[in-house]
Amino acid sequence: MASNPVVNVFRVKELRSKLLFTLFILAIFRLGSVLTIPGINASLLLRYFESLGNTAESAFANYMDFFAGGAFERFSVFMLGVMPYISTQIILQLALVIFPSLKRIAQEEGGQQKVAAWTRIGTIFVCIIQSAVITVYADSINQQVPGVIVLDKVHFTVLAILTVTTGSMITVWIGDQITAHGIGNGISVLILAGIVARMPGAIWNLINQVREGTNGVNIVFVIVAFFMYLAIIGLIVYEQSGERKIPVHYAKRVVGRKMYGGQSTYIPFKINPSGVIPIIFASAFLTLPLQLATGMASRATWLSKVSVALNPLGILYNVIEVLLIIFFAYFYTQVTLNPTEIAKQIRENGGSIPGIRTDKTEEYLQKVLNRLILPGSLYLALIAVIPTIIQIVFKFPQEVAMLMGGTSLLIIVGVDLDTMAQVEALLKMHHHDGFTKKGLKPRNL
Repeated sequence: MASNPVVNVFRVKELRSKLLFTLFILAIFRLGSVLTIPGINASLLLRYFESLGNTAESAFANYMDFFAGGAFERFSVFMLGVMPYISTQIILQLALVIFPSLKRIAQEEGGQQKVAAWTRIGTIFVCIIQSAVITVYADSINQQVPGVIVLDKVHFTVLAILTVTTGSMITVWIGDQITAHGIGNGISVLILAGIVARMPGAIWNLINQVREGTNGVNIVFVIVAFFMYLAIIGLIVYEQSGERKIPVHYAKRVVGRKMYGGQSTYIPFKINPSGVIPIIFASAFLTLPLQLATGMASRATWLSKVSVALNPLGILYNVIEVLLIIFFAYFYTQVTLNPTEIAKQIRENGGSIPGIRTDKTEEYLQKVLNRLILPGSLYLALIAVIPTIIQIVFKFPQEVAMLMGGTSLLIIVGVDLDTMAQVEALLKMHHHDGFTKKGLKPRNL
């Protein structure tokens, strides 16, 4: 038992504290996800969503619930989750690229703290807009099912906007606490928690469909889909662990009586340098107009048409999502792995890439990144459309199909690998065996 890594996790005080803190914060997050906002009749609301069937509105509700762990259909205080925060991050990242003055501020001392503050302030405004749309959406539901809203319109609107906005900001704060004192990236862990919370209900729904033979779903399709699920996970793990190592050699130099340099190292470029960020950004980018169009559909005919066109199961939505994934893959990689900055650091430290002239370092790094980003972005796009294909071919419930690919699998596998890597590092630091004998080492391409 002494060499059991699971036991070792609880033997190390620092790791045990981080793990228990993360679980405690996640429990609070799940509690907030089931607390309905004031002024809503939860039972009538639940009955309404159950009666939608396979309509476009049902697809929209399932899509929103996918990121919020079922909080949207309950109209809970955490119903927006962290998506407003991610949307604001996208807007600010684009602004930093478009406006050089903002980029200079971000690069100054304390600039990142300013950007973080701007992001939180911007999130408040995005939350207010989205929560206001939610009140309009709730009013349209109340017109179809009288009694869903138990307060007068003015009081409900003000109370809902304040509650949902506060809940979203609390969610962002909870994510920051996990990052600072727990295990893993807080925002990603919260999204993961929402996805995992949906799994039992989705599996139970699938079992009922198999029993009743609804939509032609049978045990053979379930078995085939299960093996597809395992194959997709294997492909994601294989791709996530692959990287291209760029060798760098540092020349020897004498400073005073000491000699520095003279060593060789490498720069690791992953096949998918931006990780799961492009697909999260693409989903967040589409969530805002989709919610605005669906929530305000009762007020304008053209918004109703936009809502139908942006159906998460439709062709237009998936085409736009694929294009956005490719765009954000290139965009985010250029932001996080700037070849100009990397080449500058190599030259300033007396380094060089074997076989590459010093003045061609930036061009070479850009060429390598371009060759990695294209297949990586196409891979992400393929994973993103898998849920739609599965639902169309196998007639699975939408919540089951979304768990078979797309953002769900990428987040589940990506966050798990990152968390395991952190746990592995802490175990090694305290001289304990990790989960694998050789550690979580990437594959060299």
